[in-house]
Amino acid sequence: MYGQHFYNETTRRYVAVFGTLFNDIQIERKTASGTFSKMKVPINYAPMQKILARLEGDPDLNAPAMTLPRMSFEITSMNYSPERKVGSLQKYSKGSPLDNNRLMTRYSPAPYDIEFELNIMCKYNEDATRILEQILPFFKPEVTPSVKLIDDLDLYLDIPIVLNSVSTEDTYDGDFLSRRALIHTLNFTLRGYYFGPAQEKKVIKFVQSNITMPIEGTQADSSTTVQPGKTAEGLPTTDINETVSYLDINIDDDWNYVVVVEDG
Repeated sequence: MYGQHFYNETTRRYVAVFGTLFNDIQIERKTASGTFSKMKVPINYAPMQKILARLEGDPDLNAPAMTLPRMSFEITSMNYSPERKVGSLQKYSKGSPLDNNRLMTRYSPAPYDIEFELNIMCKYNEDATRILEQILPFFKPEVTPSVKLIDDLDLYLDIPIVLNSVSTEDTYDGDFLSRRALIHTLNFTLRGYYFGPAQEKKVIKFVQSNITMPIEGTQADSSTTVQPGKTAEGLPTTDINETVSYLDINIDDDWNYVVVVEDG
């Protein structure tokens, strides 16, 4: 768009963050001997209907390639969120890693609510409740992970993931040979952001202003020079005699003061 290609991998990061929240869930089952066996619940990014079709089409109901319980999730919609919009001219900035004299900036992102649907498919109701009880206590109603959205700015943002609703469906309908699947559907809203392309601009490190009095005068009565100040030890300074050359001061260096020199 606008003749400029860019790709921040934002949606891919959101999918990875959401899936990571649920990729380590385990359940325990009591065996006939009285011991307990643990089972990790697999999770895939796929529509629920695709998983169910694979289960129903398996001629061997005990085949290990596709067993229950398992989980799947997918993005169902994306909606602009105007109440979270900030000023369009707000910028995020950082020094360019390739050139110390250039500054990388990105304007404020566009806020979008991304709707996720998580489906928990189980054969036994007890398995479903074991999985749900490992999820529900942590959403009150949201979990807020910190996500690295922009690599070149090293920018992390807190992204709330809100649990909106939980519903249950029993797909059993038929004879005793039909495979049963209890499905718990959890709907989430990820309150994310989308950034535009990066822009690189030169950093202003030196400003010199000539002041002429009166207005019709042609010769400057005084001049003022402003530049960043930093000692050779890396400490900020306002003393022109202590500072290194402004050409040797980078945008990401630790300097909080500027050197001001006035000539009468």
